[in-house]
Amino acid sequence: MTQETASEADVPAPRQRPDLLGIAYLGTIGIVMLAWICGLVWAAIAFFSWLVS
Repeated sequence: MTQETASEADVPAPRQRPDLLGIAYLGTIGIVMLAWICGLVWAAIAFFSWLVS
Protein backbone atom coordinates (compact mmCIF):
# COMPACT_ATOMS: atom_id res chain seq x y z
CA MET A 1 0.00 0.00 0.00
CA THR A 2 1.48 3.32 -1.06
CA GLN A 3 1.09 6.54 0.79
CA GLU A 4 0.08 9.52 -1.33
CA THR A 5 2.12 12.67 -1.00
CA ALA A 6 0.58 15.49 0.91
CA SER A 7 -0.70 18.29 -1.27
CA GLU A 8 1.36 21.42 -1.28
CA ALA A 9 0.22 24.22 0.96
CA ASP A 10 -1.87 26.82 -0.82
CA VAL A 11 0.33 29.89 -0.84
CA PRO A 12 -1.60 33.02 -1.74
CA ALA A 13 -0.22 34.87 -4.72
CA PRO A 14 1.44 38.15 -3.86
CA ARG A 15 -1.01 41.01 -4.18
CA GLN A 16 -0.29 43.34 -7.03
CA ARG A 17 -0.11 47.00 -6.21
CA PRO A 18 -2.97 49.04 -7.62
CA ASP A 19 -2.45 50.24 -11.14
CA LEU A 20 -2.28 53.99 -10.66
CA LEU A 21 -2.70 54.72 -14.36
CA GLY A 22 -5.92 52.69 -14.46
CA ILE A 23 -7.22 54.50 -11.39
CA ALA A 24 -6.38 57.83 -13.05
CA TYR A 25 -8.24 56.77 -16.21
CA LEU A 26 -11.30 55.72 -14.20
CA GLY A 27 -11.24 58.97 -12.25
CA THR A 28 -11.00 61.00 -15.44
CA ILE A 29 -13.86 59.09 -17.05
CA GLY A 30 -15.95 59.58 -13.91
CA ILE A 31 -15.33 63.34 -13.85
CA VAL A 32 -16.10 63.68 -17.57
CA MET A 33 -19.32 61.68 -17.20
CA LEU A 34 -20.38 63.80 -14.23
CA ALA A 35 -19.69 67.02 -16.16
CA TRP A 36 -21.62 65.68 -19.16
CA ILE A 37 -24.65 64.77 -17.05
CA CYS A 38 -24.56 68.13 -15.26
CA GLY A 39 -24.41 69.86 -18.64
CA LEU A 40 -27.43 67.92 -19.86
CA VAL A 41 -29.40 68.74 -16.72
CA TRP A 42 -28.43 72.43 -16.98
CA ALA A 43 -29.45 72.51 -20.66
CA ALA A 44 -32.79 70.85 -19.90
CA ILE A 45 -33.51 73.32 -17.08
CA ALA A 46 -32.52 76.26 -19.30
CA PHE A 47 -34.68 74.99 -22.18
CA PHE A 48 -37.78 74.41 -20.08
CA SER A 49 -37.25 77.71 -18.28
CA TRP A 50 -37.13 79.45 -21.67
CA LEU A 51 -40.15 77.46 -22.85
CA VAL A 52 -42.27 78.44 -19.86
CA SER A 53 -41.33 82.13 -19.81
